[in-house]
Amino acid sequence: MTDSNDTLRREAERALACLDLTSLNLDDTPERIDVLCDRAVSPAPGIEIHPAAVCIYPEFVAQVRGRVHAYGIAVAAVANFPLGTSSLDDVIAEVRQALADGADEIDVVFPFRAYLAGDHISAGELVRRVSDTCHGGAQPARLKVILETGVLCEASTIKAAAAVAVANGADFLKTSTGKLEPAATPEAAAALLEVIAAVQHDGQSIGLKVAGGVKTVAEAALYLDMADHTLLPNGAEPANFRFGASGLLNDIVKVLGSVHAARMSAEY
Repeated sequence: MTDSNDTLRREAERALACLDLTSLNLDDTPERIDVLCDRAVSPAPGIEIHPAAVCIYPEFVAQVRGRVHAYGIAVAAVANFPLGTSSLDDVIAEVRQALADGADEIDVVFPFRAYLAGDHISAGELVRRVSDTCHGGAQPARLKVILETGVLCEASTIKAAAAVAVANGADFLKTSTGKLEPAATPEAAAALLEVIAAVQHDGQSIGLKVAGGVKTVAEAALYLDMADHTLLPNGAEPANFRFGASGLLNDIVKVLGSVHAARMSAEY
């Protein structure tokens, strides 16, 4: 197998291990979520790596947990999704129910429009209250804060909002909901990595989730390389880096299948 094939295989395997396999459609059904879980448990014949998590609406948490948890796959539920405009009480109730149903991770939408309108206090309060809810139980849940960087737009605004999320208890900074354009971009990821690098110097460990529009292993490799230069001590890994995607799995399977075929051809 050539060096280029070996590199491509490694990038595909890393992307798969860091993947939050996602379905966040308004017409999702239990049957569709079962198919999603099947793909997480067995991405393709011969592939033994699982995604880091399955990310779904809260009503599917118990179903997904029952299907994937035995395989070491986390259950991630969204909250305040996708517009970031729910009341604080409604968000907390949503998060509490998701945790009670077995969610390991919460991906909450930052109140990005309120923040842009100048209401920084309530935006921080929402993150803090969700963080307290996630971290206060017997089994603490990981909190990812979705900043909707495409709407925040300017790097300075993205970094300021990210700093609010970090100060109020975020475990991960996430680029986007995937529902608005632009979604993830290298420029937005770079801005978030700057914030992460700054707090790492103070001993605080924050992860990055790149979500929306990442569909190929080549695109994923770009973000992995960016994160490897910031996330310490070992670079990007599932504990500190995720992709939020559904279509990315298709290209991962395609790449790993073609690399396997090339290996078999070389051997025989």
